[in-house]
Amino acid sequence: MEDWALIRHLHRSEGLSQRAIAKQLGIARDTVANALASGGPPQYRRPPVESAISVAEPRIRALLSAYPTMPATVIAERIGWTGSITWLREKVRVIRPEYAPADPADRLDHQPGRAVQCDLWFPPVKIPLGAGQSGCPPVLVMVAAFSRFITAMMLPSRVTMDLVSGMWRLLSGQLGAVPHQLWWDNEAGIGRRGRLTDPVTAFVGTLATTLVQLKPYDPESKGIVERTNRYLETSFLPGRMFDSPADFNRQLAEWLPIANNRPVRRIDGCPSELVSIDTAAMLPLPPVPPQVQAVSRVRLPRDYYLRAAGNDYSVDPSAIGHLIELTYGLDTVTATRDGQRLAEHDRAWAQGLTITDPAHVETAARLRNRFQQGSAALDRAHPVRDLGDYDRIFGVDFTTHATASTDSGEEGVA
Repeated sequence: MEDWALIRHLHRSEGLSQRAIAKQLGIARDTVANALASGGPPQYRRPPVESAISVAEPRIRALLSAYPTMPATVIAERIGWTGSITWLREKVRVIRPEYAPADPADRLDHQPGRAVQCDLWFPPVKIPLGAGQSGCPPVLVMVAAFSRFITAMMLPSRVTMDLVSGMWRLLSGQLGAVPHQLWWDNEAGIGRRGRLTDPVTAFVGTLATTLVQLKPYDPESKGIVERTNRYLETSFLPGRMFDSPADFNRQLAEWLPIANNRPVRRIDGCPSELVSIDTAAMLPLPPVPPQVQAVSRVRLPRDYYLRAAGNDYSVDPSAIGHLIELTYGLDTVTATRDGQRLAEHDRAWAQGLTITDPAHVETAARLRNRFQQGSAALDRAHPVRDLGDYDRIFGVDFTTHATASTDSGEEGVA
């Protein structure tokens, strides 16, 4: 390579002849002539040799033409490949683009205040939920698309009302504004097949915003929040221990300001510095907060327990038989009747539990005792008729019948 460059320099810049160059460099004149005649640097070219992969290539192409996404391992099985799977994978990787349909991903330009991308992240750690149970509750992650400002919190479940409550808490408590669009994938609690659930429709209507459900197999559209999920898993999670979901949310709230102060190359700044531009272009929070709690009306049974979010909660037994309004959100479970509060419990994250207020047990014992005493007094006060009255009414004389039976018995013995 160096001789080739020097030969061309001496010939074109110094004006030396081929013979002079050959004599100066001590090489053959043919070498000089070939170097001057070539259009590029010399390269070693190995003559093509038929290999096992070359022999198998027609069958590989036949399979890919019919099944463009067939994995290389399946192709190896179908063609009876016995060589190196690494070589076959490389060959399939080169050939596949000729048959697989292209799926281009556009680069999106996010304007201030336009969109917040939302997703659920499931941390790969076991969180103690109480009562000896543990699990991996979902974490709602919402990222402002323009400023890359991250908001997140762990939720008890992925049901609709928990998602609505989580969105409202993050928008009102951490972002302080409402974007023009909320971007979601096809999460069942949000909606399916282009139709939103009724609570979600009421939520976005109250906020005067819109919710966009992205098409399936299009992860690039919300790649910002997908990368944030990976960032949380690699930067927040390692080396941490959590005692409860509340402890998880506390540590996450302490860490998020650090994450939002990091420089982001794509936006050439820090999310904490650009979020003010983002929120200035967003909608203000509604004057009336949306309905973010699950509400149901049920009749209180004799055992004075009502089920909410997978657990049974006690209610004041004095309301047995009455219609009760049961309300639960992310933190509390409340029961009321005609505006009067009958029960309030902290919501349990574990499942299948029975949560009891000792005051309700005492009230139940008092009511039960009163009921039993009242039943006994009612029995004593009720008049009891002498059964002999019925004998006299129907003319039955048990004394005569008893004497006759006795006499018959004596005669039989005699």
